[in-house]
Amino acid sequence: MSIFKHASEILEARVNHFLNKAEDPAETLDLSYEKMMESLQDSKRHLADVVTERISLENQMAQARKEADKAEADAKMALGAQREDLAKAALGEKEAALQKIASLQSAHDNVAAQAQKLTDYEQKLQERIEQFRTQKEVMKSQLEAAQSEIKVGESMTGIGNGLADAGDALRRAQDRTAQMQAKAQAMDGLMAAGVLSDPLDPRSQTDKDLDQLRASSGVDADLARLKAELAAQPPEKSAKDDDQPAT
Repeated sequence: MSIFKHASEILEARVNHFLNKAEDPAETLDLSYEKMMESLQDSKRHLADVVTERISLENQMAQARKEADKAEADAKMALGAQREDLAKAALGEKEAALQKIASLQSAHDNVAAQAQKLTDYEQKLQERIEQFRTQKEVMKSQLEAAQSEIKVGESMTGIGNGLADAGDALRRAQDRTAQMQAKAQAMDGLMAAGVLSDPLDPRSQTDKDLDQLRASSGVDADLARLKAELAAQPPEKSAKDDDQPAT
């Protein structure tokens, strides 16, 4: 494969990709329908022209028949008046009228056949356009439903912008929360180790440790006192022992 052919194929692929992304199928269907309607209107105009020509030929034939009938009547009148020369002249006009009628009839037959073909073509075209219009509306509905389904799928899977942005925001919030929790634990550890101190507490770390020891010792002493008091109390008699008779 030559480099020029390869470059041409790449360019063609990119153009097709661009056209596929830029083309709206619904608009393409509507445009095709409009073109078919334009074709139908053109067919109607051609049919109207042909029918007009046919009617014109029919009118000319009717006029030629009148001329032939008049010429024959004139020939009869001339023979009745013993004017054979006038009768021949009138019959010559009749023959010319009949030849004109034959010529007009031939043209009329051709035009009438063409008009019938155009009528049949227009009828079939109109039926085909109606079928296409129905199919077009069905396809547009299916296309719209498919596009809606794709949008929902993109949103649910994160391909679209909406849920993807929400997912990114949630992940950032989770990361930020984890960082803040780690920092809080570190602060607690540093304060417990005495590295950091409460600015509102003027005691030194030694004083804090001693106060904590005193508090712990006080709690232990109080607990020992309560245990001793409980041990010194006599056991209480139960109600069952009171009901027994003395022996």
